[in-house]
Amino acid sequence: MPFVELAGVDLWYTDTGGVTGTPVIFMHAASGTSDSWVHQVPVFTQAGYRCVAYDRRNRGRSRLTSTGDQPGYVGDDLHGLVMHLNLDRFHLVATAAGGIGGLDYALEHPERVRSLVVACSIGGVQDPAYLDVQSRLWPPVILELPVHLRELGPSYRGVNPEGTQRWMEIELTSGPKDISVPAQPLRQLMTFARLETMRISVLVLAGGADLLSPPALMRLLSEHIPSSEFALIPEAGHAAFWEQPEVWNPLVLEFLGRHDS
Repeated sequence: MPFVELAGVDLWYTDTGGVTGTPVIFMHAASGTSDSWVHQVPVFTQAGYRCVAYDRRNRGRSRLTSTGDQPGYVGDDLHGLVMHLNLDRFHLVATAAGGIGGLDYALEHPERVRSLVVACSIGGVQDPAYLDVQSRLWPPVILELPVHLRELGPSYRGVNPEGTQRWMEIELTSGPKDISVPAQPLRQLMTFARLETMRISVLVLAGGADLLSPPALMRLLSEHIPSSEFALIPEAGHAAFWEQPEVWNPLVLEFLGRHDS
């Protein structure tokens, strides 16, 4: 699969190609890689979309280089990929930490994004009232849990040991590759006031059993996005797209279909 050479990183990506399908770019969480979208890419391709996924900087097969400062900006990496692929307008589907970058990009480049899906993500909002809610939802014991207990819902772990094992295999090989490189910042501070300037339609998806971005927090995020819709996937954890693709995929495909033009 190809790389695109950007400042500080050779970004690894997959692209199902085609000139007629509307592009959809998938942004994975702080866990996992582009391999995490295995339950989405074939389904969305079958639905007629051109599917692009990539390993975010310092994750998976993407390689840090000495050609630019680290860690760079998450939106700049995405935009570099967009320009490399010569994409005009596309749907952006992002989960968890990817959703933070997705919101930032959509606010910086509304002319490029047809619609945005933000799933199971805290959104990166820095308003004190929001952080106060978040702090009560995140006692230290939750953050100290092993990653699969934090991110996969108990119902899924209980009934799908094979899927749990595959998710863990992807996570164990994902990185970060260099622990000295910090997480990528946003171009601008994410605030309620900034979210309220959003010019595109946004689907906010929450997992009913998500420990990290539970429905109460996701609803609060959605309330500050003007053209947003909120949907809940019962029993799903932080990796709802992986745990319940039979529910998650139709919700997202229906939303994208209404914003293809």
